[in-house]
Amino acid sequence: MAGVNRGFHVRPMTEYDIGPIMALENDLFGADAWSESMLRSEFAEPTRHYVVACRDDTAEGGAGTGSDGGGPVLGYAGLRSVPPEGDVQTIAVDRAWWGRGIATALLTELLTRAYSQEVTDVFLEVRSDNRRAQELYRRFGFVDIGVRRNYYRDADAIVMRCSQVASALVQTGGGEVGEAPEAGSPDDPLEGTEPLPGARASGPVGFGAAFADSHDGGMTDTTDPAGGRDAAPGEEKA
Repeated sequence: MAGVNRGFHVRPMTEYDIGPIMALENDLFGADAWSESMLRSEFAEPTRHYVVACRDDTAEGGAGTGSDGGGPVLGYAGLRSVPPEGDVQTIAVDRAWWGRGIATALLTELLTRAYSQEVTDVFLEVRSDNRRAQELYRRFGFVDIGVRRNYYRDADAIVMRCSQVASALVQTGGGEVGEAPEAGSPDDPLEGTEPLPGARASGPVGFGAAFADSHDGGMTDTTDPAGGRDAAPGEEKA
């Protein structure tokens, strides 16, 4: 899972990473942050796959050193996998490392894992005002399928689904575990300023079937019944 000339690498999360992850969690998500007990419970679930991005020895900055001796934790992400469905539970990156391709690498790793477990549909929720994260997910083939009003303390959530995981990995250059488009290139939509934390469930649970098959729980359907793309939350804040 090693990155190439990116200043970081991606590896499986271990229990020793919980402290550094919680430091990032509280900084990035504030009032919506998971508690340590929630994170530990999530990590212990057999249906979960969590990974971290760690600084290479030659780089600087990060939230604290994890278990591999390779440098501080720069980001983390988690997948719930119950084939044929999966849910991106969270993706988050240290503010000092925004725009360096870490979110792309983490999402590539989650989708690679999903594909290896024969997951065909992957769901996620993202704040409606987080346009940059939405752009990343759309490049991976995610489409809007609904909106959950007031899902976060101060924002709605856009529900997105990727129904062609294999195609998403091929189109984005993530055919191998840990591969991702070069950070800072035109293929990295998070290059630049003011990216926000990425996909985030309000709690460590799975959502897939509820997204696809139900409008309960305050979700407004935005899929186009004529067949394809979302009918769109348009310009509303994310």
